[in-house]
Formats: sequence, structure tokens, C-alpha cells
Amino acid sequence: MSTLLIEGGHRLSGRIEVEGNKNAALPLLAACLLTTEECVLTNVPVITDVEVMAKLLMDLGAEVDGIGGTTIRVRCSRIRHHEPEAGLVGRLRGSVLLVGPLLARCGRAQLAPPGGDFPVRRTLATHLEALSAMGARVVSGPGHGLEAPNGLQAASLYLFEASVTATETALLAAAAAPGVTEIRHAACEPHVVELCEFLRQLGVGITGDGTPRIRVEGGMKLAGARHRLRGDYIDAGSWAVVAGVTGGDVEVVGAEAEDLEIVAAVLKRQGLRCEIDAEVFRIAASKLTGAGRLTTGLWPGFPSDLVSLVTVLATQAEGTTLVHDWLYELRLFALEQLSGMSADLFLCDPHRIIATGPRRLRGRALDTRDLRSGMALIAAALAADGESRVSPLETVERGYGRLVERLLRLGAKVERLP
Repeated sequence: MSTLLIEGGHRLSGRIEVEGNKNAALPLLAACLLTTEECVLTNVPVITDVEVMAKLLMDLGAEVDGIGGTTIRVRCSRIRHHEPEAGLVGRLRGSVLLVGPLLARCGRAQLAPPGGDFPVRRTLATHLEALSAMGARVVSGPGHGLEAPNGLQAASLYLFEASVTATETALLAAAAAPGVTEIRHAACEPHVVELCEFLRQLGVGITGDGTPRIRVEGGMKLAGARHRLRGDYIDAGSWAVVAGVTGGDVEVVGAEAEDLEIVAAVLKRQGLRCEIDAEVFRIAASKLTGAGRLTTGLWPGFPSDLVSLVTVLATQAEGTTLVHDWLYELRLFALEQLSGMSADLFLCDPHRIIATGPRRLRGRALDTRDLRSGMALIAAALAADGESRVSPLETVERGYGRLVERLLRLGAKVERLP
């Protein structure tokens, strides 16, 4: 495992491009299994989660070219087996997205327990309920076993929670189920919309994407497609926070203005001077102020993926901010390490944390327990006096491509240590 050595206290400045949306790349790669024809994805983020998903496709029998680059070609003329490689599944929460296409192509799917951040606390109940409503039934075996001997069937279904990945699981299964499936209480995030756009290119009839009610007309023979991924607005928001905590001036390029709107709204409440011009997100040196209360929400609410980062920003703001992430437990626990950097934090419970600032942070050793809080700790280390060591760096590189290269480009004093 690698360590990122950071010399803090330097203003970052410059121009940086975001990569394609990580949360869109994984379901789009899974969707390639629905057709026997070639699919080409461009502007793919160069991250380890994408690499793992691509290797899972290859293990299942797909021909995959371009791993490690921004263009990936996938052709799956046949599937060798219905059980994705357990070691790879254990590294990737998004591996659950393979179940729908496997049921469509093989009639069976056997999935080991998926990994990723906090796997014990993030169940697959909503996914399994949706697949069961479309004719799949649970079979015994290690992990999660399902079969659909009569094929997937169109259904009218209600998701118990508006989970992004569960909505995508239902969409992938519905694309192969003859007839009309209606998904209610669907997630509305931009990456769900992007999956719907890609499925339409393959030949699936879809309406209502971007709303809580999506209608899918599936079961047709699907073609190949070529698709360019939208820029990752979570990536863009992360770099905006990095600029803000270091007092820097940064232009972040490549995310769409509509996706960035909610991110910019919350950052402005924290006093960060930022503006959106087409696909350019400009951040200027600012006097940060406490926001009072920031709460995550379902889209178009503030995304939970940025809650750790805005908490770090709050430690450098004048006044007090209560950050409330009602969606997920445990994400804020990793930020307790900031107290050892002299941050004034009070963890109320697994969902709420209070930050009072500004406080000068001191460098120290930091542990990246999950992807997003790992990036938040890097942001804190960049703002701190002295040296910090952040490890394992690979946790953060699951979702942030070319991380060290991009930090260096903005003037950060960092070094990757083996």
C-alpha cells in the first residue's frame, strides 16, 4: 500500500480537468453485458474501481480493450459463466450491477458479498426486492444467488428506498424484461439519467428518467452504442474544496453547469467565492464563514459524497456549522482524526458533526478509511502546517484518477511513497 506525503500550507492554483463520472462508468460498463455488439465508452475515469469492473467483465467472457485509458471498448458475444470472480467482487460495491445482465443472459447469477466502503452497513435488500418483483428467485449458495428460469418479467415496482445503485439494478433488469416495467421512488441523480440515455442508445424504450417514476419498455434485441461520459461533478466539487481550504484560485473544467448548481450553492453558503460559466467552475480565494446547518438529501439535494469535504471546509470557516448526513452512517467517523490536527469538531452521532473555526491545522498521520473521507483528509493535510502522511492512498484512488499528478499540477508539495 502507498502513502501520500504532504507538505501543507501552500496555496493551490491553476486549471484542472475533471474525469468522467465514476458513478456513471460502473453501471454503463455493466450495461454492455446486455448486448452482443460492441459498445465504446469515452471520457472514462482512470480509476481502480473502473479497472476492477472491466476485469469482472473479462472474467465473465467479455472482450475488453483500453483498460487504464479513457476509452474502453466492450464486446460480449458470449458469457462463460454466471458467477463473477469473488476476489474482484469483494473489492467493488458496484459489482452488484452485474446481476441483472447475468440473469438476462444466463438465467442465473451468483454474487459473492460485494466490497467497497462500509459493506456491512450497506445491504442489497432493495436490489433483491426489485429483482424478485421481476421474476428472479433466491437460490442457496454462498453470497447472493438468484435465478430466473423463465426469464425476467416486466413489473410494476416500488423501491423501498430511492437508492441510486438499486435504481440502476432495476433499470438493467427491466431493459431485458419483455413488456413495460414501471419503477417508482426511483433515484434522480445525473448518473441514473446517464444510464437511461445509454440504454436508449442500445434500443431500450425509457421515459421519465430524472423523475421518481421511470417507465422502461424492454425485451428487444439490443444494439451496440458509443457514449461519452459526462464530467464528474463530485470530482469537481472535491477540487473546489481543495482550492477553498488552501486559499487558492482554481478553475475546474469539464463538469456540466446543471450538475454543479447544488454543489456551488452549498459552497457559497460557506463563503467560498465561486461561479459557473458553461463547463468552467471558478474558485477564488475567500474568507470562509460558518454555514449554520448543511444537510444532505436525495437529488437535487446536496450529495452525501461531498459531506466529508464540506466538513473540512467548515473547520476553516469563521463560526459554527452543523453538518447532517442523514443518508449514511459511519462516513463522518473518519473525520474524528481531524481533532488530532487541532480541528474543533464535535461528533454528535453517526449522522451529525459540528465544526467550529477557523482553526490552524497541524500535520499528522491520517488513515483513509473510505474513498470520500480519504479525499477530505487529503484536503485537510494540504491546509495544515507541517507534514502529513495519508495512507493507504489506494483507497482514494478508487475514485480519483491521476490524483498525485493533478495535485502536483496545482502546485501541491506531495510525494507518493511505497
